[in-house]
Amino acid sequence: MSEPYSTFTPKTSLPGGLGRLEELAQNLWWSWNPKARRLFEAIDPTMWSLTHHNPVKLLHDLKPERLDILAGDPTFVRQYSSVLKSFDEYLAAKGTWASAQHPKLSSGTIAYFSAEFGLHNSIPIYSGGLGILAGDHCKEASDLGLPLVGLGFMYPQGYFHQRITPDGWQEAEYEPFNRLESPIRQALTPAGAPCQITVKMGDRVVSAIVWKVHVGRVPLYLIDTDVPENDPSDRVLSARLYGGDHEMRLRQEILLGVGGVRVVRALGLSPIVWHANEGHSAFLTLERVRELVQTGLPHTEATDLVRQSTVFTTHTPVPAGHDVFPAHLIEHYFNGYWEQLGLTREAFLQLGEHPNQPGTGFNMTVLAIRLSGHVNGVSREHGRVSRAMWQSMWPGLPEDLVPIRSVTNGIHVPTWVAPEMNHLYSRHLGPDWAERSDDPAVWHRVSDIPDSELWAVRQGLKRKLMSFIRERARAGWMSGRLDATQVLAGGTLLDPEALTIGFARRFATYKRATILFTALTRLQHLLHDRWRPVQIVFAGKAHPADEPGRQFIHQVYTFCRNHGLGGHVAFLEDYDMHMAKFLVHGVDVWLNTPRPPMEASGTSGQKAAFNGVPHLSVLDGWWHEGYDGANGWAIPLPDQPLSPQEHDEHDAEHLYHILERDIVPLYYTRDRDGIPRGWMQLVKDAIRTTAPRFCARRMVKEYAELLYAPAAAGTPSVW
Repeated sequence: MSEPYSTFTPKTSLPGGLGRLEELAQNLWWSWNPKARRLFEAIDPTMWSLTHHNPVKLLHDLKPERLDILAGDPTFVRQYSSVLKSFDEYLAAKGTWASAQHPKLSSGTIAYFSAEFGLHNSIPIYSGGLGILAGDHCKEASDLGLPLVGLGFMYPQGYFHQRITPDGWQEAEYEPFNRLESPIRQALTPAGAPCQITVKMGDRVVSAIVWKVHVGRVPLYLIDTDVPENDPSDRVLSARLYGGDHEMRLRQEILLGVGGVRVVRALGLSPIVWHANEGHSAFLTLERVRELVQTGLPHTEATDLVRQSTVFTTHTPVPAGHDVFPAHLIEHYFNGYWEQLGLTREAFLQLGEHPNQPGTGFNMTVLAIRLSGHVNGVSREHGRVSRAMWQSMWPGLPEDLVPIRSVTNGIHVPTWVAPEMNHLYSRHLGPDWAERSDDPAVWHRVSDIPDSELWAVRQGLKRKLMSFIRERARAGWMSGRLDATQVLAGGTLLDPEALTIGFARRFATYKRATILFTALTRLQHLLHDRWRPVQIVFAGKAHPADEPGRQFIHQVYTFCRNHGLGGHVAFLEDYDMHMAKFLVHGVDVWLNTPRPPMEASGTSGQKAAFNGVPHLSVLDGWWHEGYDGANGWAIPLPDQPLSPQEHDEHDAEHLYHILERDIVPLYYTRDRDGIPRGWMQLVKDAIRTTAPRFCARRMVKEYAELLYAPAAAGTPSVW
């Protein structure tokens, strides 16, 4: 067990002239500010790389002599002063978008609950897209001046580390991450005491302390049950993300929802909007109703007040993505709680009962929908699917009038755009391009970027990816962890000049990672073409309990080891944010093959497109509204209903056709200067059309205008 009350002590004291480096490292603002990143890199480029760009660890491990040298270096001191000036101006800014456009929101607090947050690789409390989206949401809210407060879990062991055995099977390894080498500090109450809460669970009371992460202007509070006064089984309650059985999951969600509200109160906050990001935190609605009922309000009136100010975002049409708990577990853990809501046991259980599936258990999405006045999906297509999926929650209401709207996901541009692309955009779009990332006029200037410059940057990013892959393989070989077969399967034979396709995401079966291998002869012809070679890089994790997903990884890895594919297929183990950046920056085409309509949105293809990597995907999720016929490629939907096998065959045939007839010829058609002019036109179209529509700036503004403002005013969202 960790020592919950320990605090950071620098290994070496910082020289007086550089005394605020630690403060800067403790706020993740640096992670999306190019000048701040360059400052930390300048301290020690080698250590910056070895620490995976973690300034807290960098400062912790740095030798005192190096800091003394830097303190006496006028160039570094000027760079340091410039970054601090920008940092202070950012934190103190008054004229933000939120204060100008939504003064009521700007003067209140928006509580944002999520089971995971993907912020930086130094804080591994995320598993995939939901967490990355939550992290980007917080960063953009900070940039726009929205007074967001995040609530989540500490997860001392984070999500699992993926190890691939020599015969291609995923193994999960859990190891505590060193909180002292992360920008995480203990949260304090307004009185200056450590923030701590308790939640009754069954026959025990669970205590939790709270940690704080500074995400620019946005504070993120993380709940941690690893405290001495807890029972050993309760101390590990928040240890792992998505670990354990149904009962463990339920206890975590009680802690997030009920405990999260109590954290907010202990911090002295009174949010005017409460946002549940997915159903994991839906119990927050019950705790808020309980608070109001305990003040004397009738249950109905309390429920109405909670509903008016609650926003709920659903993220998946996949049934397994919606938590449903057995009634006996709900009864055990909420026994005595329903009386505090002014409800009977039966009425309480009905709050989570699906209208069309009585007796199947307590559905967290149903609870969230019932107690939220503002509900949205995460793409236009997902909104349509969600209205059909949950129509029974509004009996008699036509599907097109079901009050579930959509706000399509977007990415936090400064986080995901490569430094080289950032520099290119700054020169050709203007130095303020990132602040205006949702303005289409800014992106029209992409057409003016010389093909030669853009092509050179794109090729440089691919070489950077290949170097990253080789260095990982070399390190694995030197440590004795990888054998020769694993080193080769990990991409050491990849060609920096070949057309490179990237496929990196969670290995859920509906994402169909193996669809490219359905016609091996055609695939081999593509890969082995001497003059126009193609190669594929895979990465991603399957949930440890998802055996079909693990099978998919095994199948892909088997192809990576296949001599007949000539080292043109690679699998990179232990996919995380750090690796994701190299991939979305460095491949040539981003591939996505979900079985429609299972992809709610997806954002990895958006990240790739911002970096000049066109998208090849099924028409699902964000691509359903993003594809315009000239900015990438779309695998068309079947004309008639098909069985899963027939659908796979249909999509595989179209995928091969697009690769053979469109993508490969376009990429390898070069002029005398060696530049593929047609390809560069498509790349520019991908950037120009994707950027303003699928950035987090547009997304968070829509949340503010369509959901947060109405919730704060207690009125229905615009529909």
